[in-house]
Amino acid sequence: MALSGLISSLLIALAGPQAPTLKAPAPEPLPNPPERHCTGALQQGGLIICNVPDGARLLFMIGSYSTERGPGIHAFGLDTDAPSTASAIIALGDDILAAEDLVISEREDEYRVLEGLDCDKVDARTPEQKEHAGISWVKKQEAFETLSDPVSGLDDWLRPSEGRPSSPFGPTRKYIGVSAVTGEPCETTSVHRGYDIAAPVGTPILAPMAGTVTLADPDLYYEGGTVFLDHGYGLVSVFMHMSALDVEAGDVVEAGEKLGEVGNTGRTTGPHLHWGLKWRDVTSEDRSGDFYIDPALLLAMSGSD
Repeated sequence: MALSGLISSLLIALAGPQAPTLKAPAPEPLPNPPERHCTGALQQGGLIICNVPDGARLLFMIGSYSTERGPGIHAFGLDTDAPSTASAIIALGDDILAAEDLVISEREDEYRVLEGLDCDKVDARTPEQKEHAGISWVKKQEAFETLSDPVSGLDDWLRPSEGRPSSPFGPTRKYIGVSAVTGEPCETTSVHRGYDIAAPVGTPILAPMAGTVTLADPDLYYEGGTVFLDHGYGLVSVFMHMSALDVEAGDVVEAGEKLGEVGNTGRTTGPHLHWGLKWRDVTSEDRSGDFYIDPALLLAMSGSD
């Protein structure tokens, strides 16, 4: 029977209303439970990592999204509104080796109102600012469309800089203020899609995982000095507000290698590192469905928080 037929039969058997209710004592726990093929940071904003054995195939499903993958390591981002469960079926030929259910925990993010800010810190308002922001946007989009091959696994994530966490991933921010350039009032709302570390200018920034540099620019409008580090598996780290860059596009770096230094460039209110981590669906050429995940969850998964 084809894999699709096996899966359909399995789902019907599990969910069919005609299935009888069996009353039996709970089985004894296995002394050595079978190793799971899919693990990770199982929370909204986290990441599922599946390791498919040689010769096997993976059918992964979450919400309306499903995909079939071959042997190797595969990463699946969890959006901040991801469903509560995901399913992974590992098949070898027509045999199902494992059917795993993954429970996704919910997150609660704050809503913040920030008043008295310079509007030019959060929005491009003058013609010169808008031109700078437009050029920067093109550079970022081109980098996001570049998918690099992985140069390592996804086992351990390193903290990219020393310093205290100053702003978590996820809060919705409403900004109210006045432009220092035009004098016009402003009000805008955005969601913080990164993990901020407050540190003095010049503090080293290290690669949290091996990867390929796909963008290194000292002067993007919002981000200032910026490095994109593509880890493969669809994951790209985005480091913003840097005062110095030690890498160039095309460089391949190892985990722990210096990328540059913390700064106060771009639209900031103080020196810090903004670390964004974006998941991109490697099976699709449509980048509109990509989204940021929470780097702090991967640090916690690796014991590096």
